[in-house]
Amino acid sequence: MSHNWDSSNRRSRLPGDWRKRRAAILERDPVCVLCGVRESTVADHIVPKDDHHEPEDLQGVCEPCHRQKTAQEAAAFRAAAPRPTRRRGDEPHPGLL
Repeated sequence: MSHNWDSSNRRSRLPGDWRKRRAAILERDPVCVLCGVRESTVADHIVPKDDHHEPEDLQGVCEPCHRQKTAQEAAAFRAAAPRPTRRRGDEPHPGLL
């Protein structure tokens, strides 16, 4: 199942003045801080899964860079906490016990 803004609870955890904070970040970082080419359109949390919304914890990025950064963070998160598999681990043969 893919996760996106519509299925996330992130919006409910944003502060009430998020729109003002987002506008301030995009004004501070008019060009994407990751690629340095495209216009910033997203106020990105520098530390993933972080609910710190202070200006020093946010950066302005473009949509393509934000998607790529989010995908890399999600892959790292999944790798760090793999889901259990249905396959059993290697066990010695019962006749050899």
